[in-house]
Amino acid sequence: MTVLLVLLGSCSSQSTPDAKPTPSSLEAAAIDAGIISDPANTDPTGLYARDRDKVCVVPSATAFHVGVYVDYGDDYFCSGSGGATRAGETLHVELTSAPGCSFDAKFDGDRIAVPGALPDACQKACSKRASLAGLNVERLSDSPSEAAALRDGRGKMLCANAR
Repeated sequence: MTVLLVLLGSCSSQSTPDAKPTPSSLEAAAIDAGIISDPANTDPTGLYARDRDKVCVVPSATAFHVGVYVDYGDDYFCSGSGGATRAGETLHVELTSAPGCSFDAKFDGDRIAVPGALPDACQKACSKRASLAGLNVERLSDSPSEAAALRDGRGKMLCANAR
């Protein structure tokens, strides 16, 4: 029994070489390596798109001005503008063109993703059965002037008045 205790004691006293701490996630490792941008240190200003869907984000006096245009074709579309504030990877969007429409979109540095469920008030920005829910767009440009030039399908400028 004493031999067993001596062996156990000697095992616990061995030191391990200094190990470099491992990143908490694959994403953290990619950020550390510079492969992807750190959303906490990335300005969301710019023009985002996927297919015919577009989002503009430009600086405003209080935070950001946003414009959103979703085009399903055949007179099914959504168009709105308003403001946004940022907290880490969250863009809190309030569409003043559709009173009561506010939601938290995810911003990862290169992409904006709107949640799949939105308040009913967001339907005011849309025609027929079109919806902003689930919109996912990628950055095309970080230029404020390109973002400010975004127009919806009727020619209305969505971010130009924010500057």
